[in-house]
Amino acid sequence: MTVNEARLPWSAGTWTIPPAAVEQVGDDLVVQCVEGSDAWRITSYGFVHDDAHGLLADLPDAAAMEVAFLLSGDQQFDQAGLLLRADDRTWIKAGVEYADGHLNVGAVVTREVSDWSTWPVAWAQQEIRIRASRSRDAVTVRARASGEPWRLVRLAPIDPALPWRAGPFACAPTRAGLRVRFTDWRIGPADPALHPAD
Repeated sequence: MTVNEARLPWSAGTWTIPPAAVEQVGDDLVVQCVEGSDAWRITSYGFVHDDAHGLLADLPDAAAMEVAFLLSGDQQFDQAGLLLRADDRTWIKAGVEYADGHLNVGAVVTREVSDWSTWPVAWAQQEIRIRASRSRDAVTVRARASGEPWRLVRLAPIDPALPWRAGPFACAPTRAGLRVRFTDWRIGPADPALHPAD
């Protein structure tokens, strides 16, 4: 944990949509997703889903939020990570998703309609961390697996006047029974720079 970061208790958040089941195991939170849960707006597919399971707390300006988790999903669109949400038409989800036979890291940025950026990673069976750092009109999203350096996933514009909340999320668009184990949730100061110093 870096200086001035604090671990958040799972009780610090409220669910956007309650999961099928939630269990605290030691310090971890195990979430079982509802079949058909997802977050997407319109683009390409034509549908709107706003029933992903997000456990959210306030994310003020100049703060960063980070979650860690284990995803054992191996079915189409199994996913988990970090959700930032202002309202039902303005949100960002970032994390890993099993799609087309591969585990991928990426982000969906939604402002009325969704976009999607993604690329494959060899992170199966590893603890994965997703970090979102808010600075005025932008949020920087990074990801890493155990022992790896941070990778830049997305730099996205946000409306600083909106009430942003953030926290762990999971969903299972195509099946029942997906369980995600969240191992850490923390908040601290925003990252000092977009690009780390050499």
